[in-house]
Amino acid sequence: MKMTRRGFMLKSMAGAGLLVGSGALFSACMGHGVRRDDFRNGARAFEPVPALDEDTAAILYYASLAPSGHNSQPWYIKMIDRNEFLVGADPARRLTAVDPDNREALLSIGAFLENLSIAAGCLGYEAEIKVIANSQKDEEVARVTLRKAKATDYPISRLVSRKTVKRGHLTTVIKAADIDFLSGELKGHLFYFPRDTRHANCIKEGAIEAYRSWVERDAAQKENTAWSRLSNADARKYRDGLTTEGMEIKGIAGFYVRNFVSPEDFMKPGMLKQSLQFAVDRAGEGGGWIIITGYGDGVAGLIETGRRFERMALTARERLIGLHPMTQLLEEEPGQKLIASNHVSRMNAQFVLRVGYVESYPQPVSLRRPVSWFLRT
Repeated sequence: MKMTRRGFMLKSMAGAGLLVGSGALFSACMGHGVRRDDFRNGARAFEPVPALDEDTAAILYYASLAPSGHNSQPWYIKMIDRNEFLVGADPARRLTAVDPDNREALLSIGAFLENLSIAAGCLGYEAEIKVIANSQKDEEVARVTLRKAKATDYPISRLVSRKTVKRGHLTTVIKAADIDFLSGELKGHLFYFPRDTRHANCIKEGAIEAYRSWVERDAAQKENTAWSRLSNADARKYRDGLTTEGMEIKGIAGFYVRNFVSPEDFMKPGMLKQSLQFAVDRAGEGGGWIIITGYGDGVAGLIETGRRFERMALTARERLIGLHPMTQLLEEEPGQKLIASNHVSRMNAQFVLRVGYVESYPQPVSLRRPVSWFLRT
């Protein structure tokens, strides 16, 4: 007899008590989703690229560990010669429903360029980066030239271990010393609002309303569906997007989603209600909120903001601080109105982050495309 999804879920939940009693058996039965480390080639974290020398391939791999909305990885590389290339915004990877002006894509490319600069330094190169785009819709964003230089001692492990942390934020207020540590070069552009303060509560409620608007907007949900890689087969095929591991859907729930849920199911009322409840629950966690403002206008300002954000994000693990962008506050009309009505016009908010201490830092699992997939020769 063919079992329906509902029937499977009921039987699975009924048997959950038996599985929980044996952690090893539970893990063996449920398995896990595809993770970044599943693609390691022995000690090598990245796959060789025949068209590139090993150093350039490594630099571009580390650059690609930058965060991006929906894990869309909106960049491409076009080689000019051996040590010079263009970094572009791939139009096929635009999030037109939630990021029509390419603001978030350029912030992500800024983070990509920061990782690139750091990785180049670690491998004995200096990366000269020149922003060449005149508008946010231009495809070619920056020109990069690599020159041999003395290697830096920056811990490249920071690039590998950076992770967006969605769950498990403690409600402890972040210490002033830790906020100062995170601020680094963001001083004057990073604003922390401790939980339960008036401003933090305003941001929390605004984030929930903005998320509700996102859930109710059909175009946004279709785009979210298009970037969902729920099955392990799709995760391996595309190596981008929203996977169960990346969304932190684990255990029996993760097994069920990977095997019995399609991306289109996420647009059904029941799933949308669960998604909204997830956002409500997460907004109630953590030690407060951080707003990061921009560095000037236009493409260059967005690139610089993305670079400085990444410098901060790379250090968060050292203080056991989880960062979770809740970008709907800047994407959806209710959130935009909230920001405009509560801040002076010169406060150009570019990131809204839920922030909180975590008891232990999870390992990064979100997938990355091989360098050869985003290389244009």
